[in-house]
Amino acid sequence: MWWIYALLSAFFAALTAIFAKIGIKQVDTDLATAVRTVVVLVLAWGIAFFRGGTSSMGSLTKHNLLFLGLSGLATGLSWIFYFKALQLGKVSQVAPIDKLSVALAILFSIVFLGETLTMKTAIGALCIIAGSIIIIL
Repeated sequence: MWWIYALLSAFFAALTAIFAKIGIKQVDTDLATAVRTVVVLVLAWGIAFFRGGTSSMGSLTKHNLLFLGLSGLATGLSWIFYFKALQLGKVSQVAPIDKLSVALAILFSIVFLGETLTMKTAIGALCIIAGSIIIIL
């Protein structure tokens, strides 16, 4: 079941790139990121309320809040740089390079989370890296 959610994530990420490229024409990318963030904020809180996720807010620890906050900062910075890259480059170049995040996430999961690297995952990461290098050059 996880892979269905991952495919849906990829589908909507692809739409994100297309919609963003159209939406940032002649707009400051920081402002565009702010508008996008408000939409995500309303959507995420709406889903949390309707699905009952807010009932467990009291169980959040300082550790949870710290790392969720850091994740939010990383997301915000990622979006700011992504929008700027989209404004300056082609979606067909920017989006695949942005997906280097997959290879980096694999590396970080090994270093920081102690996950094991399988041959299949290593080959996949190397293919992503190779594809990004090809697109850049």
